[in-house]
Amino acid sequence: MSRMGRFITIEGPEGSGKTTVLEAVVKRLSRDYDVVATREPGGVETAEKIRQILLNGDSMDGRTEALLFAAARREHLVAKVLPALAKGQLVICDRFIDSSLAYQGYAREIGVKGVQTINDFAIEGRYPDLTLYLDIPAAVGRERIERNQREQNRLDKESMLFHERVIEGYQHIIKQDPTRFAVIDASQPIEAVVDASVKAILKQLAD
Repeated sequence: MSRMGRFITIEGPEGSGKTTVLEAVVKRLSRDYDVVATREPGGVETAEKIRQILLNGDSMDGRTEALLFAAARREHLVAKVLPALAKGQLVICDRFIDSSLAYQGYAREIGVKGVQTINDFAIEGRYPDLTLYLDIPAAVGRERIERNQREQNRLDKESMLFHERVIEGYQHIIKQDPTRFAVIDASQPIEAVVDASVKAILKQLAD
């Protein structure tokens, strides 16, 4: 790995298995790389406090939600991600800017350009080197959440139409920047999803 680290993000709709995949990928890659696992919103104290408001609070205005996500992202980036990258570490993050574009820009329909603008201000051009997109239909994701009896947050409880719009949003984002994404079929058994994820990351590290 080069002196500057690499920034990998994992994206996908609810129930796609992002957290499970991240944990397994980090465990495997940590044998050979200095890996930092993190998440959004959260990752550092201030951003974790914003996370509680966003995921466990009452309903809120769509633009307020987008601004809070961007604020949490900025704090997380400067306090955790950038310092780790400067040390040459491999940072793997559960969600980043693409979540805001898909959830707030497309699904909330508050305007993709506006969400893009506030997030560009927050990240100052520091996009991921690679984004893994765990591809799964909204209905399958919802079924997984209910089957696993996972505690549902405010976004989990949105309508099926909302989650379908999230997926459409991701599809638009991927079409606009296809070289940054590795699309992985997340309907496969978890072992296959992890294998495909590790393979995509190792390919990025080899470039």
